[in-house]
Amino acid sequence: MADDLFESISQRSSAEEAPENIRIHEIADELRRCCQLYEAKLRDGEKDVNHFEVEQRAAELYAKRNNLWIPLSNIFDLGVPGPSGNENDLYVSNNLIYKVNNLLNSGSILTHFDKMICHNTLFYETAYSFHAFTGIEGRTIMPIFVQRLVKNAIPATSIEIDTYLAALGFNKMGTEGRFKNQYFEVWDMLPRNVLKDSDGDIYIVDAEIKRHV
Repeated sequence: MADDLFESISQRSSAEEAPENIRIHEIADELRRCCQLYEAKLRDGEKDVNHFEVEQRAAELYAKRNNLWIPLSNIFDLGVPGPSGNENDLYVSNNLIYKVNNLLNSGSILTHFDKMICHNTLFYETAYSFHAFTGIEGRTIMPIFVQRLVKNAIPATSIEIDTYLAALGFNKMGTEGRFKNQYFEVWDMLPRNVLKDSDGDIYIVDAEIKRHV
């Protein structure tokens, strides 16, 4: 088991940019530009600027302009609804799982995008790709990311999680499921977010992540 575990760890170079991240970076950069333009327009009109509202409107405009908008009424076209969590509604289709994020944890579309980039950098075996935006037009906008479905998997044990993160160079902190290394802090690394497949390989399918400033 120990040998299999260490063999399953990604050997991806930290200097090698994941292709999924290149696209996420490009979309995030364009959203920032759209936010700046929208904020400037509001200031010219002497309106109060709420950054979250600006980000939401900019994302909606960007999505519709680039054919990346899925009406909320069509959300079930993504797949069969799966078990939902604190921040994600899940939809499963063949070998993919779509996650509609309500931004409850991140509080911002751009912050959520950065978390996806961090995840793909650390845990490339379960990399996320951006799919589209959905939501209530003129109100709440939610990003949709897609991830490969880990089949025939069960929740990993706490010991297996600790061993896997230690092999990746993370040190365990005082709180259960919380770890850090020189560059990142990750938490919520609990059995519900970490799977083990029939071969004994470990997969981080969800995690809260932040970079060290």
